[in-house]
Amino acid sequence: MTLTMSIKEILQELISLGDPKFCKSMERFALPSRNALGIALPRLRALAKKVGKNHVLAKELWDSGIYEARILAALVDDQALVSEDQMEEWVKDFDSWGIVDNTCGNLFDKTPFAYQKAKEWSRRSEEFVKRAGFALIAYLGVHDKKVSNERLLSFFPLIKKASPDERNFVKKAVNWALREIGKRNLACNKQAIVLAKELQKSASPSARWIAKNALGELQSKEVRLRLTNKKAP
Repeated sequence: MTLTMSIKEILQELISLGDPKFCKSMERFALPSRNALGIALPRLRALAKKVGKNHVLAKELWDSGIYEARILAALVDDQALVSEDQMEEWVKDFDSWGIVDNTCGNLFDKTPFAYQKAKEWSRRSEEFVKRAGFALIAYLGVHDKKVSNERLLSFFPLIKKASPDERNFVKKAVNWALREIGKRNLACNKQAIVLAKELQKSASPSARWIAKNALGELQSKEVRLRLTNKKAP
């Protein structure tokens, strides 16, 4: 799509959409108020539709360092042009769950490198890089409609290994990944419950929290009914 707005015009529009009160309230959700403007996600999505897909612009938006501009970058980038090098450059800048989840769920999970990076990053030590690995696993479990059970279940050793990590943004992402795979279909649900029950016996408080939270959803009547009525892949 032909670019109709320059980076300068887009940044000016972002500034005009900013709300200082909303920006301050972001702190309650562990989102950065520094280098942020205070713009709700629906407004960013609307602006992304107006701007259209543009790989060069996405890089300029990311390089601005503004929180909302980086979320917009993930929304307007062309997934077909995203390189492995770009993913490694951007992951270095991950500094909040909001940037991680929006970038992984709107862009990175649609690239050919998604499964590779999910495995690599989930083994890394940096908190938000590690979260990115498990966020990718969660999003792939939801968005990749053609992936086999076996490929998703291959992430379980990584989930088990990371389950003792007490860092809030890591353990929540590990839990998220387990739950999304477990909601894929009945076969995955069964295996996810087995893993969760194994983690339930762990000496790690984090692993036990992950297990309890996951089992509460995976064994719920709502999930079981939906999966029972779902056609087999």
